[in-house]
Amino acid sequence: MSAPRFGRGFRMWMPSMPMTLVGCRNATGDKPASAVFRVLPRMTKHEITEYLTKIYKLPVAKVNTMNYEGKRKRVYGGKNNRVAYFKYRDFKKAIVTFDPSLKDIGIGTRMDIDEVEDDSV
Repeated sequence: MSAPRFGRGFRMWMPSMPMTLVGCRNATGDKPASAVFRVLPRMTKHEITEYLTKIYKLPVAKVNTMNYEGKRKRVYGGKNNRVAYFKYRDFKKAIVTFDPSLKDIGIGTRMDIDEVEDDSV
């Protein structure tokens, strides 16, 4: 007997997909908190929502995505003054809008040294 096969539409969600935080904004009087992430091009909006809600327990309201192609570059040099071409990786930018219940994302807050308690004393 062989293992069951899944159709092309089957995708297993893996938490090993990297998400890089590019920027974030706390909530204001009229706008909810939002954050910008750089993700893999194959990640869907649903996977981004699951990633943030299940791992970080953040209340996600909406996800907008934009696909970017990596820049193409040309480098001169070498012994024979050859031209080399290369391309940066493609990426997807995800703008995540959080639920209005989340007021402060917690990034950018500073702690003074006096506020940190030292347990070793």
